[in-house]
Amino acid sequence: MRIQKYAILTVSLIFMGLSVFSQEGESLEDIFKVDYDTPLTLDLEAEEAEDSGIEPVKQKKKKKKKNVFFGIKTKKGFTRSGFGNDVIFEIFNVLKEYEGPPEYTSDFYWYDYKKKKIINSLRVDKRNAGVLHGPYKKMLGDQVIEEGWYYKGLKHRRWVRFNRHDILQNKSYWWKGWPQESKLAYYDFKKTKLKEVIPVHFGERDGEYWAFHEDGSVAVRGNYKFGYRVDLWREYYDGGRVKREVMYPKDPFDFKFDPYIVREWDNKGTLIYDRSKFLKSRR
Repeated sequence: MRIQKYAILTVSLIFMGLSVFSQEGESLEDIFKVDYDTPLTLDLEAEEAEDSGIEPVKQKKKKKKKNVFFGIKTKKGFTRSGFGNDVIFEIFNVLKEYEGPPEYTSDFYWYDYKKKKIINSLRVDKRNAGVLHGPYKKMLGDQVIEEGWYYKGLKHRRWVRFNRHDILQNKSYWWKGWPQESKLAYYDFKKTKLKEVIPVHFGERDGEYWAFHEDGSVAVRGNYKFGYRVDLWREYYDGGRVKREVMYPKDPFDFKFDPYIVREWDNKGTLIYDRSKFLKSRR
């Protein structure tokens, strides 16, 4: 009898929750939609505690492996620049074995052993590159001015930046290169074939958008700003050939701007439309 009461109460609470969602304009289809996965569904606190050496509550203490982050072995590194009171130190870890940037990223952080500095570039000197992975700290003397994490060359977890007076200037959250609120869609249930990445920052679409064909090649690439498409967007055929370029306004609030096709190609790579040539022909 008691079990039945609990079951009835549980069902009632579920329907109460659904009615609240419905009042806010969301359909049941939206509520139960599972096409997208967001990094926020992961237990970052438990993961962070494990990798920082702080044991999660109610767990037996485990011996922390030295310089192992997210299950991957690394080695320590540091840089020093500036003079006198303006000496800046950067303390970080790099992968023991090189791993290149994923196809979908525009930022990739690595340490150049030759130039002795951290570089953000997709053009990597593999022979002299140490891919950043694990905790990162930037210090002005004894003062921390920037702190965060990397995952195989991509920004990860919480990043904070301070001025020399220890006043917080910026705080952001990342998940393997994406703003942490980003929505990810997959072709398969096991989430091994990425279909689409919608960048979300502070509740709005903001940042670089990616869509992929089922074979893994890029289908669409562009940028959002304050929820609107901006600048040049590109569409691609399977295999990587460019299909179409579409121009959107640089200012997201320029509502008088009408998006237009810049150029278009067929699937063999032959140019079939060029706006600049078309406009010249009409003069």
